Amino acid sequence: MAAFLNLKSDEKTALFIDGANLYKTARSLDFDIDYKRLLTLATEESRLVRAFYFTPMQEDRDQDYSPLRPLVDWLDYNGYTMITKIAHEYTDAQGKKRFRGSTDIELAVEMMALADRLDHVILFSGNGDFRRVIEAVQRRAVRVTVISSIKTNPPMAADEMRRQADNFIDLADLGNTIGRSSGGMRKARHEDIDNYDYDDEYEYVDID
Repeated sequence: MAAFLNLKSDEKTALFIDGANLYKTARSLDFDIDYKRLLTLATEESRLVRAFYFTPMQEDRDQDYSPLRPLVDWLDYNGYTMITKIAHEYTDAQGKKRFRGSTDIELAVEMMALADRLDHVILFSGNGDFRRVIEAVQRRAVRVTVISSIKTNPPMAADEMRRQADNFIDLADLGNTIGRSSGGMRKARHEDIDNYDYDDEYEYVDID
């Protein structure tokens, strides 16, 4: 059986999770990510240096609460390095309050900053904007594995990402390993989901 995420026990490895993109991909495949299981396996199968999770989030000024806060706090207390960014509030054409934000720059900066101390980067994102940073770290002799999916409709993995990566793993093939049924997932209120307009989609998962 192939090693989990193509990990090697002697490689210094880091996980870079584009939170909103990963959530949207997993949701399209009808499962949630078991982040505890993911971190445990990565730690057991490699010399894990860091597990980053990137997400924009907005503390709603009206409610003094973000639906992402439970997930962010849980990951922060359970071994993940959280990189968050305040999303900008705006009003759409229908007069609804929405929030927009992206942590793409933050992810690229952290990957470049750590590249010289890594052998293997695991990137959970199909966003084609990351192709250039993948190429840059590969030039430093870092192996890059991209996790996304072409089995969703539409496909979440950009073609340029699949071509550039040293390895591409379809998230659909990991459902039995780091996935769990979304049937018992605690749902945010529908109006909360509609109001959050992050670049890669609103994100909310139960961590219980």
